[in-house]
Amino acid sequence: MTDVDGRTVAPGTRYFPERGDYSYEVRHYDLELDYRPGPNRLAGTARLTAVAVEPLNQVHLDFGPFRVGQVLVNGERARFAQQGHKLRVTPGRWLAEGRAFTLEVRYSGNPRPVPSPWGGLGWDQLEDGALVASQPIGSSSWFPCNDRPSDKATYRIAVTTASPYTVVCNGQLVSTSRSGSRTTWEFRERAPMAPYLASVQIGRYHLADLPGGVPQRLAAPAGLLTRARLALGRQDQMMRVFTEWFGPYPFADYTVVVTEDELEIPIEAQGMSIFGANHLEGEERLVAHELAHQWFGNSLTLSHWRDIWLHEGFAAYAEWLWSEESGGERAEAHARRWHSRLSTRACDFVLADPGVKRLFDDRVYKRGALTLHALRRVLGDPAFRSVLREWTDLYRYGVITTGRFTELAGRYAPEPLDAFFMSWLYTEPLPPL
Repeated sequence: MTDVDGRTVAPGTRYFPERGDYSYEVRHYDLELDYRPGPNRLAGTARLTAVAVEPLNQVHLDFGPFRVGQVLVNGERARFAQQGHKLRVTPGRWLAEGRAFTLEVRYSGNPRPVPSPWGGLGWDQLEDGALVASQPIGSSSWFPCNDRPSDKATYRIAVTTASPYTVVCNGQLVSTSRSGSRTTWEFRERAPMAPYLASVQIGRYHLADLPGGVPQRLAAPAGLLTRARLALGRQDQMMRVFTEWFGPYPFADYTVVVTEDELEIPIEAQGMSIFGANHLEGEERLVAHELAHQWFGNSLTLSHWRDIWLHEGFAAYAEWLWSEESGGERAEAHARRWHSRLSTRACDFVLADPGVKRLFDDRVYKRGALTLHALRRVLGDPAFRSVLREWTDLYRYGVITTGRFTELAGRYAPEPLDAFFMSWLYTEPLPPL
């Protein structure tokens, strides 16, 4: 296996070696889904357009425990077998290296979340509807996929469900059509997207436009619309601040979904964020954090999960930037406070490779933010801004690594940054600020 820089990566360095396959790459997913909320019944047809990276006599897909009715490869029936969370497809003939192929899977069943150390991931039935929260390995709970973050593809997602429900997916809504008591919602995501960021939200939502130069929308139950609007009152100001720091917003629009259900944490998806009703009071930093993920995580997506700080550290630092730019505490004050807090806690991980158990540890988020603030101190504001903007421009819609970031930052430094990055990214003790 090789990473995005062409370097050999031992399988043992992958956090989820049982997920994803590097022998092929998916270019496009076409998903047609039929969902019945009451019985939590999903029927789907997934059509994948992919390219073989090496000669293939079998294609391995990540997929949950659905009943698979038929699999086609290049339009011909193919043999298949399901074992655990894998669907193994054997085409009638070898797939040549470098050649495109199509794969179609027809399936049905009751979607259920993928077990993980962080609880169930993926498709989850709500009190009245459904949501998808797949990070990091939950995509297979609702469609067959190559579930690795570096395999980004475009998507068409069409969902048919009972007409009282509203459907929100990634990308732009291109059509709705009603037949009897059911409505089909069709979305197209034209920017490449990692499988874990693909999302379907179904509920009795009302849709409303939010002000802003970038088209922004809100989907919320009628009883929560007013509270949601208030909670998002400064979102467009955040959008302008982040555009100044990070460059143009990377997608066609941005949608915020608010569920009646309480959620433990907000959910990140490409072009979309999902909040629970419990996040509507005094949680403006979360609004900033999730918006920042559209640059860091969605447009720029890590190659391997060990680089999680490139998502969460940047989004956490965006909270501090928003505080600074909106008249609150300066980033320096946030940095000093969090450095003091982290200095009293265990320093038992390396930021550039924290391990699976610490993937979403708050210390990773805050140490990532501290690393960026320390870099800002070293470079000065003009150069630091240039690093962020070149970073988001150079790898727009692409795949990133820690090495790529440190190499870029080093070009803006008056002296080598090797010792700096070694202390912040590759050693356990917390460096002085």
